[in-house]
Amino acid sequence: MSAGDIGDRSYAELQGTRSDGAQSKDAYIGVRRRSWLKGRWVRYPQPPMAEVVSTNQFRNGMHIELEGQTWRIVEFQHVKPGKGGAFVRTKLKSLTSGSVVDKTFRAGEKFARVRTEQKNMQYLYDSGDEVVFMDEGTFEQLALPHALLEDELPFMQASSTVQVMFVGGSPSGVDLPASVVLEVTDTEPGVKGDTVSNVTKPATLETGAVIQVPLFVNVGDKIKLDPREKRYIQRA
Repeated sequence: MSAGDIGDRSYAELQGTRSDGAQSKDAYIGVRRRSWLKGRWVRYPQPPMAEVVSTNQFRNGMHIELEGQTWRIVEFQHVKPGKGGAFVRTKLKSLTSGSVVDKTFRAGEKFARVRTEQKNMQYLYDSGDEVVFMDEGTFEQLALPHALLEDELPFMQASSTVQVMFVGGSPSGVDLPASVVLEVTDTEPGVKGDTVSNVTKPATLETGAVIQVPLFVNVGDKIKLDPREKRYIQRA
């Protein structure tokens, strides 16, 4: 058979068709990978497969697809009851509406993971309805709904640089750093010499956030904290 006889027929059509007219598995792969083009075989890469994660791989801040929407994992907890199968309790935040829902899944249940892109932008201000950011390179501004950032805003300082997340080219949220340093503006007076850290009290920070801190922390202290878990780390 000459190249002219082959024409645009695929490699699988020539090599993988059985006598009964059905195609073998190799032939199916051939359809996806090779075709005859301009007198030679051309190999095409297979399309990428969607990444799948199970509940065992859940992490705070990870994005998954559920019921046709993209959700961010805010919190999760693995539960192993005395009777029955293990399960995972989660708190998920919709990137579309900003609503937060509680969902429970079977241990090991799998979901399509949604990859996000991140870009450093300057946080300008919160108008009440929208939160405005600026691209530090082009000076272009973009706004996100206030409801979408209610959990992050208490730990964001005006004019600070944050990572804005993009899904499918559209801004969808903010990824907070692993730690930030903020000043304590209100808390009960600390006890001199008390260095016990496992007993805590509430403290209000300069951004309005309220977290639990050790008894020895005082007004005016700068503290290092994890904004994702709202957890005190140490005095800065």
